[in-house]
Amino acid sequence: MSEQQAEQLMQQMQMLETYFSDLAQREGTFMSILREAIAAIESIKSLGAQSDSDTLIPLGMGAYIPTKISSNNKIVVNIGAGVAVEKDFPAAINYFEARIKEIEIALQDTAAKKQDAANRLEQGKAQMNQFMQQSQPPQQPNLG
Repeated sequence: MSEQQAEQLMQQMQMLETYFSDLAQREGTFMSILREAIAAIESIKSLGAQSDSDTLIPLGMGAYIPTKISSNNKIVVNIGAGVAVEKDFPAAINYFEARIKEIEIALQDTAAKKQDAANRLEQGKAQMNQFMQQSQPPQQPNLG
């Protein structure tokens, strides 16, 4: 391996490390969304089980206002692009469960890409170590 090839390998490894970091960040984002969707489903189920419940509504900066929720089995769901629709509880749960399946698929895809990037990084490190060993001059035995 020439020095130019070693330099190209180093650049590729830096790009792979950046890609791996981006994938890890994406994976974290998907996990946060997944937890939020699961929590939404649990909250909807809890609301459906009670006719009235007390809750706190966040106002911002750690301020809350106590209120009562009179469950009428309707919930407003943001479906993206600034659009929200009213759904009954079972339809909202189905919507979130479908989103969870999409997120799980995206997580599997991201994990596979992350594993591939990690394997390629290990290969690059092995190649770089091999180059470093080849480029070192052999040590002369000390006869003196």
